[in-house]
Amino acid sequence: MNLEDLIGRIKRHPDYGRVGMILCHNGVVRETARDGRRVKRMTVRADRIRLEAVLAEMRKRPGIVEILAEVREGRLDVGEDVMMVVVAGDYRENCFPVLQDAVNAIKRDVTKKKEE
Repeated sequence: MNLEDLIGRIKRHPDYGRVGMILCHNGVVRETARDGRRVKRMTVRADRIRLEAVLAEMRKRPGIVEILAEVREGRLDVGEDVMMVVVAGDYRENCFPVLQDAVNAIKRDVTKKKEE
């Protein structure tokens, strides 16, 4: 999982000339849960078919040229990368909501996490 690789793929997109911005999200394992509990590691599973469906849905949004995402599965320690999302599009008013909606949909509908 490498942000530079994802951005490189975006830059090779045939419609890259329409891109005015690239937004990136890099989610990592945090040492505390939302409820304040201490976290040592996290086990992550991802539904790859659902991930592709989420990305396909986001690509239909106005101004979006491409969106790519990777989710790392398995046992991950605090500080390790869990998810990367890259959105390329024309203007910020189109791109920022797609990044937020994509991250939320992936966390809600694609990943299953167990904090230890």
